Amino acid sequence: MHLNEHTLQTKPIYRGRIFQVEQALVLLPNGQKAYRDVVKHPGAVAILACPKPGYVVLVRQFRYATGGQLWEIPAGKLEPDEKPATCALRELVEETGFYPRRLKHVYSFYTSPGFTSEILALYYADDLERVQGRTDIDEFITTTTIRLREAILWLEQGKIRDAKTIIALQWAASKGLA
Repeated sequence: MHLNEHTLQTKPIYRGRIFQVEQALVLLPNGQKAYRDVVKHPGAVAILACPKPGYVVLVRQFRYATGGQLWEIPAGKLEPDEKPATCALRELVEETGFYPRRLKHVYSFYTSPGFTSEILALYYADDLERVQGRTDIDEFITTTTIRLREAILWLEQGKIRDAKTIIALQWAASKGLA
């Protein structure tokens, strides 16, 4: 069955610092027309950073859209023309003060394909070296290093509710890293 939708026209709705919103008029497979609202995002990375076997680095920060603080793995958005691996190195240093001697791409996934183009590249980093970190001027973060088993317990208890962090921790558990 033919499932593709064809774009007939797009209209910019909003252009912000992090993303853009556009509305598209599309032709559906059955010949009908419909509108699609799309958040255009440059992409992002997230890093499961393990300073030593069985441990993970988590950051806690206030996320305005959720109205509260979240425990997450370090992450950030791609700058224009930046490669995901370069972004992962930059974000890990900025947010945690760790530089990985090894960085492995785990996989990439769409964060919410129903309305955004954002694709997130997940990395695993180990053999970490302490360096000077420096968060962005509008970023307020606390960092902690805990056992992977404890982080997975936090996940099961509902203390970790961030999707990229859940995916990373479940990957770590499936690989026997906890």
